[in-house]
Amino acid sequence: MGLFDRFTKGKKETLDKGLEKTKESFFSKITRAVAGKSKVDDEVLDQLEEILVSSDVGVDTTLKIIDRIEERVARDKYVNTDELTTILREEIALLLTENNSDDLSGFTVPEGKKPYVIMVVGVNGVGKTTTIGKLAWQFKQKGLSVYLGAADTFRAAAVEQLDIWGQRVGVPVVKQKMGSDPASVAFDAVSSARSHNADVVIIDTAGRLHNKVNLMNELTKIKQVMGKIIPDAPHEVLLVLDGSTGQNAFEQARQFTAATEVTALAITKLDGTAKGGVVIGISDQFRIPVKYIGLGEGMEDLQVFRRKAFVDSLFGE
Repeated sequence: MGLFDRFTKGKKETLDKGLEKTKESFFSKITRAVAGKSKVDDEVLDQLEEILVSSDVGVDTTLKIIDRIEERVARDKYVNTDELTTILREEIALLLTENNSDDLSGFTVPEGKKPYVIMVVGVNGVGKTTTIGKLAWQFKQKGLSVYLGAADTFRAAAVEQLDIWGQRVGVPVVKQKMGSDPASVAFDAVSSARSHNADVVIIDTAGRLHNKVNLMNELTKIKQVMGKIIPDAPHEVLLVLDGSTGQNAFEQARQFTAATEVTALAITKLDGTAKGGVVIGISDQFRIPVKYIGLGEGMEDLQVFRRKAFVDSLFGE
């Protein structure tokens, strides 16, 4: 087995382990739903609908999946319960493909975009700063130079937390004292990254409550300030969501996408929760690429989201 094969195998094992609780919960419910049944009928579909909703796939996405399965049952006239899992797997994979969540390569730095500016948004507690640290590590592994901007200047210890990640990863952190103007920090970070010819700069922002409209306006100010240095900055706006919060993650996504132009999603804390279905629903409802999923505490546990691998892990090979 070559180095690449071992690396890929390690990624797959992490994904399988991270989705283990979701898979166990999902399939135990399906098994109960089809017990004693030989074919997929209205009762089985009703129970499948409840299973998908309770797995935090979301009502709208669940109804879309059920409609598609009903069409296949009507077309094929007879579908036995043994085929249900296969059909469900195919429809979920198709849904993820349609929603621009095909197998991606994460963030790549295109020619002429240097430094590549990523602004990271999300409420407190979702793993935003940790995600930034892990992203910085991944860029470093690719041989790129990275700067971090500590623009979350309102949460106690937020700057310190990002500083610790900077030391762990070995990248500079541009910061000011707590309570400083976040836009000023972002300006300094992008300016420093450009003057040092850095490849990437990642800006942390305040993780305030997503329903505070006046505070969300600050994100616009940060974007405008960075745009004065690099006209098309930020190149990416990454929204970090906590997958373990289920439906609350949908609401956060709704508020943030209304407040700023989110271009990518990272869904964290999928390990240790049975709510992994949230990845399917959020991808479907918001049509924004899920680029990363968090599956543990390790540096390598922030994985690029790959549709096929996700579905294979959720349903078994």
